Amino acid sequence: MKRYKPTSKSRRGMTGIDYATILTTTKPEKSLTHGFKRAVGRNNSGIITTRHKGSGHKRLFREIDFTYEKIDIPYTLTTVEYDPNRSGFIGLVQYKDGEKRYILLPKGMTVGTTLINSPKADITAGNRLPLSSIPVGTFVYNVEVKPKGGAKLARSGGNYIEVVAKDAGMVDLKMPSSEVRKVKETCWASVGTVSNDENRLVNLGKAGRSRWLGIRPTVRGTAQNPVDHPYGGGEGVQGRGRRRAISVYGKPTGKGQKSRTPKKYSNKYIVSRRKVGKKK
Repeated sequence: MKRYKPTSKSRRGMTGIDYATILTTTKPEKSLTHGFKRAVGRNNSGIITTRHKGSGHKRLFREIDFTYEKIDIPYTLTTVEYDPNRSGFIGLVQYKDGEKRYILLPKGMTVGTTLINSPKADITAGNRLPLSSIPVGTFVYNVEVKPKGGAKLARSGGNYIEVVAKDAGMVDLKMPSSEVRKVKETCWASVGTVSNDENRLVNLGKAGRSRWLGIRPTVRGTAQNPVDHPYGGGEGVQGRGRRRAISVYGKPTGKGQKSRTPKKYSNKYIVSRRKVGKKK
């Protein structure tokens, strides 16, 4: 981690990641980048569906390969780069046939490392295999939910999933949330832990740095008017005035309350629900 001299109130306690010791280049591969318009929390009609998002610095989109459809072709890591659209580091790799692609890097990866996507690959960080070929107790990331559906799980900086059991063509995975769920053994996963695990230790230090990231201010519900929030209204400081904690939309939220759809299609794949609340 990188710390700063307390030259101002906001600078005191502010921390960051020392990119100079990790990254190998600051210019991305032009053929794998393009501009894009960020959704900033709005749907296709312009209606806000996720609050507290907006503005932020302009970003260049990097085309990350989450499908990994090139099997049994070795590739070499040529750069370690920063991606403003995700918390983990990315790397430019070159396959033996000459093609270049961006991938999400595992922790401890260095330039010059050779990797491969193969059912017979070694169990080393960065290699990609079917879950049926990965031993119990291994940490994995970039995990598929459906065969050939592309990596969907464990893609944030420092995240990993633990393979805890195998049975009847299914593999039990312990998620970062502590939930245990079943996935078909024909789904693929990358071995290791996502890079940049220090990301969760960063102290932004000031409100302006949140705005650079596209995070807008959050106002307490009790400080709003009754028309704007269920907790709103009243003279002076008020409690929420109700037994259950709810969101601005009136739905249960936080404090260990269940918010999952009762009849969700994937309920049958969940072995153990995630642990929530203070005792997590």
